[in-house]
Amino acid sequence: MYKEKFDLTGKVAIITGGSRGIGEAIALAMSEFGAKVVLSSRKIEGLNAVKEKIEAAGGTAHCIPAHMGNLESLQAVVNGTIEKFGTIDILVNNAATNPVFGPMMNADTAVWDKIMDVNLKGVFFLTKAVANIMMEKRSGSIINISTEAALRPTPGLGIYSISKAGLDMVTKAFALELGPYGIRINGIAPGLVQTRFSQALWGNEEIRKVAESKIPLGRIAQPEEIAGLAVFLASDAASFITGETVLVDGGAMLS
Repeated sequence: MYKEKFDLTGKVAIITGGSRGIGEAIALAMSEFGAKVVLSSRKIEGLNAVKEKIEAAGGTAHCIPAHMGNLESLQAVVNGTIEKFGTIDILVNNAATNPVFGPMMNADTAVWDKIMDVNLKGVFFLTKAVANIMMEKRSGSIINISTEAALRPTPGLGIYSISKAGLDMVTKAFALELGPYGIRINGIAPGLVQTRFSQALWGNEEIRKVAESKIPLGRIAQPEEIAGLAVFLASDAASFITGETVLVDGGAMLS
């Protein structure tokens, strides 16, 4: 009875930023639990590599390149998914950007716009487009990948922190509005995860040592440690959870 609640067989999942890191791990995990996966990111080469892994394991995947800052591109992902699989059951808003590491006082409008376009505006409008489909069948799960920096700003990542704090409110606001249609929206807020995206942090020995010293578990996370929670939130096992952003930080916020 309970094992079946985690089953995603027959579900169709769009995963943005699905070519590496947390997005790749979530794609592989959801496929293993039975979902048909649509992978999206800017570069087709990375998407194809993940698609090959999924298919080698017996899963089904489809690639649609897109840029989160381009609204027409995002609508093409939605349209392409419907054309390929006929529906959308799960959306994972994982793609994000942070082109700078340094004081906010040094940032210009171009940096602000790029971060907000990808991390906030793109997520908002892709969620709207997918929700229109989910509303018709009165079911669906949307998962937004946030960060612990949305709760406690990280030095050098000020604008990124602001964008993700906004994302957490996107999660709550959509959860309130779409709940009556049977659509759940939740978030995952990882701490420091060893991905290429965060390499500027964990790749610096001094920064990594400081970070690990503040984590009760004594280490940073691996992408696979985020994927299980995404599967749970997408599944019927989480059928009464919405509007929540779950912190996955190894206990760092306790210190």
